[in-house]
Amino acid sequence: MLDLRRLRLLRELHARGTIAAVADALRYTPSAVSQQLAVLEREAGQPLLERAGRGVRLTDAALVLVGHAEALLERAAVAEAELAAGAGRVAGRARIASFQSMALQLAMPAMGQLAREAPELRCELVEAEPEQSLPALALGDLDLVLADEWQHQPRARPAGVDREDLCEDPVAVVLPAGHPAARRHPEAVPLAELAGDAWVTGHPEAGWDDVTRRACRELGGFDPDIRHRTNDSVISLALVQHGQAVGLLPRLVGLEREGIAVRAIAEGAVGRTIFLATRSTDARRPSIRALRAAIRERAALLQDPVQSVRAARNPG
Repeated sequence: MLDLRRLRLLRELHARGTIAAVADALRYTPSAVSQQLAVLEREAGQPLLERAGRGVRLTDAALVLVGHAEALLERAAVAEAELAAGAGRVAGRARIASFQSMALQLAMPAMGQLAREAPELRCELVEAEPEQSLPALALGDLDLVLADEWQHQPRARPAGVDREDLCEDPVAVVLPAGHPAARRHPEAVPLAELAGDAWVTGHPEAGWDDVTRRACRELGGFDPDIRHRTNDSVISLALVQHGQAVGLLPRLVGLEREGIAVRAIAEGAVGRTIFLATRSTDARRPSIRALRAAIRERAALLQDPVQSVRAARNPG
């Protein structure tokens, strides 16, 4: 009889690559993981692991077993969720991952609401970008992810993950309050007028960087002089306040600050979609349903600035 817990270890090894990574994720020691995998080999009656340099790799037999393990573990997760739904109690542990702005706007208010309404639910928050949090959700390291998808950059969704779009977040031009373009244009600034400015944006692998470059090229007709890079909106806004840069930032970051002029993009609308993601197998779990509802309620309060972006993208 194959043990489900040991099958999970094999599945985790296939997904994470090393015994050390499996041990760290599941809070085991590496030796305990190795011992349990050795027992699974005896249960299977054939080798499942082979040496590969300083590590191990799965044999063909192990890969076959991983496919069955995925199906068995999914059915077990569904069964647990249905049992929890039958009990009806909003309790247990909910691990939430979010990037900075949505942690402040959505995750924390929702957690505060649930602390009052469902005190038996333990909510845990970790700041993480979607590139890391969505794969971690699929592996079971997290229970809910708040993520963003920038315009023209569809985000891949791991197998077994459900997505629910919450709202759209329009991007605005941020300039020092005394910038000549801000004085000339009280509502919308042409990007072309900022071709000679220093810019701030995210690191090269960030969606924010790609959107900034794309908007400047396609709407403004120039390549921006990116002089400053940070994924922290507080630092980027401080650079603008001190007259060191201009930039494009989503409005839900919270742009209204002393010394900063916030303007629409004159040539057209740019934005991102904010969404939440959970595992498909958790759809009926009361804790996840309560958490999704609380976040959805908070997101509804952010809808007002969204409508103008949708109208600009879909005139008529």
